[in-house]
Amino acid sequence: MILIDTGPIVALFDRDDQYHSPCLSILKEIREPLITTWPIITECFYLLNFSWKVQENLWVFIERSGLEISPLEREVQVRCRELMKQYRDLPMDLADASLVALAEKYGVSKVFTLDHKDFSIYRFKGKTRFRLMPAKV
Repeated sequence: MILIDTGPIVALFDRDDQYHSPCLSILKEIREPLITTWPIITECFYLLNFSWKVQENLWVFIERSGLEISPLEREVQVRCRELMKQYRDLPMDLADASLVALAEKYGVSKVFTLDHKDFSIYRFKGKTRFRLMPAKV
């Protein structure tokens, strides 16, 4: 299982995004299921609101099981709040907190993200570093 952040999803669906081609290449190589959260999806639809068709393509991708969207159960919500407080100096937003909490819930360390600045700082379960894809941005 691989966690997927907002940046790669937006890049995959916005052909004008500078990371479109690299993210598409990475996606073609991935064999593990992708998982994300509703806060990430909300950010994606907001950032893709320049085109109804692009948003529709994202819906089709989701409906065809291109990625799984995990709900934020009560314990994940509580953990998000704790993480946002812990990383308030960055600050950490709800979307990032939801991915870190999901990493803890499922024991997943691999994140497909373009946000290396923050995800290189975040730790899950207090000490574990994330393995970032792509390795460099």
